[in-house]
Amino acid sequence: MKEGLHPEYAETTITCACGNVLEVGSTKKDIKVDVCSKCHPYWTGNLRQETVGGRADKFKKKYGLA
Repeated sequence: MKEGLHPEYAETTITCACGNVLEVGSTKKDIKVDVCSKCHPYWTGNLRQETVGGRADKFKKKYGLA
């Protein structure tokens, strides 16, 4: 590798808003993220999928017009 061309690669800490801390290698230091694999709805199984009805049905249900 050429000298002075590549960024410094070192161990860093990634901190999530939920409190989860990960130790990884990166060119940046101390990264803060909003979601991680511990709190993201897709990975935790809390992902909601509403496949029944559309916006009109939701409106009618909300205001009792059905």
